[in-house]
Amino acid sequence: MERRLTAILAADVVGYSRLMGTNEAGTLAAIKALQTDFIDGKIAEHHGRIVKQTGDGMLVEFPSVVNAVACATEVQRGMRDRNADVPGDRRIQFRIGVNLGDVIVEGEDIFGDGVNVAARLESIAKPGGIMISGSVRDHVGDRLDLAFEDMGEQNLKNIERPIRVYSVALNKPAARDTKDAVPAQREQLERPSIAVLPFNNMSGDPEQEYFSDGITEDIITDLSKVSGLFVVARNTAFIYKGKPIKVQQVGHELGVTFILEGSVRKAGSRVRVTGQLINANDGGHVWADRYDRDLTDIFAIQDEITHAIVEQLKVRLLPQEKKDIGETPTDSVEAYTYYLRGRQFLHRHSKSNYQLARRMFAKAVELDPLYARAYAGIADCDSFLSLIYHLDVGIDSILATSAKALALENGLAEAHASRGLALSLGKRYDEAIAEFEKAIALDPNSFEGHFFYARACITQGKLDRAAALFERAAEIKPDDYQSSCLLIPVYRSLGRDRDKERAARRGIERAERELTLHPENPRPAYLGAGALVALGETDRAKEWVSRALAIDPDDVLTQYNAVCVYSLLGDIEPAFDLLERLLPHAGHELKSGWIIHDSDLDPLRSHPRYKKILELIE
Repeated sequence: MERRLTAILAADVVGYSRLMGTNEAGTLAAIKALQTDFIDGKIAEHHGRIVKQTGDGMLVEFPSVVNAVACATEVQRGMRDRNADVPGDRRIQFRIGVNLGDVIVEGEDIFGDGVNVAARLESIAKPGGIMISGSVRDHVGDRLDLAFEDMGEQNLKNIERPIRVYSVALNKPAARDTKDAVPAQREQLERPSIAVLPFNNMSGDPEQEYFSDGITEDIITDLSKVSGLFVVARNTAFIYKGKPIKVQQVGHELGVTFILEGSVRKAGSRVRVTGQLINANDGGHVWADRYDRDLTDIFAIQDEITHAIVEQLKVRLLPQEKKDIGETPTDSVEAYTYYLRGRQFLHRHSKSNYQLARRMFAKAVELDPLYARAYAGIADCDSFLSLIYHLDVGIDSILATSAKALALENGLAEAHASRGLALSLGKRYDEAIAEFEKAIALDPNSFEGHFFYARACITQGKLDRAAALFERAAEIKPDDYQSSCLLIPVYRSLGRDRDKERAARRGIERAERELTLHPENPRPAYLGAGALVALGETDRAKEWVSRALAIDPDDVLTQYNAVCVYSLLGDIEPAFDLLERLLPHAGHELKSGWIIHDSDLDPLRSHPRYKKILELIE
């Protein structure tokens, strides 16, 4: 008999019999659509496994208690938003219970006391609510930005012993400054949490910024390989770059206990790296060191910093983790330098920067033909240039490059994400989804994995899943304008008007910042124009779309998005003028998807010129 300790989520539809009695076919269809378009995606995103489903409920197993509670929370908050405009008697609501317990495993099924407690917790939850056991509460600790209400010990049906029960307060943020002492048991069970802030470039040369940023990213990557640590994602940590900070405030904002700060000075063949680990609760220094070495020792320095942090936080390294951290990505420091420079350009997200990044990655590969991450970088650049700027990179080329990267290092999330995009562009959707799922499993903070996956879901008409993935991408990369702007038409199609407005405001704010940083890039201008239309700011929308066309008047994607903006504004003539200009250059793309699927063009469809354009495409 196989047993294991696991996190169990039990969910049940409130008033299922009543809903079925009122409208059996409609209820079944609605529940199935929810499962396919929303709930399955959330479960997969948090690495859960559906053990069994009944008409009115489900049992799900998670390898992580934190993932189980996070999934339950996102499902209930998502259902609340979905039900906002639905009459009370037609709302589909869930009760959810989460428990951590010992289960008996038989094939794909699980049984035992752990499952029974989860089911009983679900039965006492309020509609739209979540009940968790005391063991779950202790494991979650302060890993999630949630408040919990202690419901005391409860005598649950057919459970011999009383169970300590907590209700998840979905409307309240976590009270981090609570006077309640953290139980010693919870301290032992929680993973230490850390944020690695961007190391300061002390070289006196702004051009060396790529090197200090690269060191920071690689330390984040190495620490993220340690299962006993919670590490804040790169994109979140980098929002503090160049800003004056107070360690305790940052710790509070990010919900972490420890902060790693440092600096890098690169001069000729020498490099000096300093690092200090600070307790964010009291500002006390836990560890500090300085490394003054030859540049060829840069990988050894990163390894020593990682091991020092692990040792200070008393985290046990698993054998595979120790091996993964100790592996150097390349033996060539020169190739590594080109790779870091390429990564800097890649993060700037514009056509010219993607092209520059690709050259840097290609040079790294030239210097070290076995450099897996450099191949993954090339695949990333080609994917973005193909998806966003419609350059004729070639799907087979991206597949070959990503295959080379994965052959050298199969655990590269970015290579799986790029491969998934290439497969989705080739309409090989099942294979693409498998690659996206691998990317997210390997790196839950993969922006590219979520962003590309969302785009593929739009193409397939899976709008609920696309919305969830774009939402996660926006969380991973807080300064990204693209996910927020692309959520607007998705929310519009789903009838989620309040979400659409929130996404539009975020998109405008972030696009404006991007335009200030990179005025040569038309993309934030035309996507931001669409966000302004969604908020009814027509004059600003016209200004922004004019700016996009002034930046790059011959770019097909700029012209097409300008057509969409003019269409939504009701400016029919300029919309058709631009659309007709596009035909010689983009007739195939228009035929294969843009006109057929884009709801932004709906105002044009009844116009006689639209019919003529379709005839020209044919």
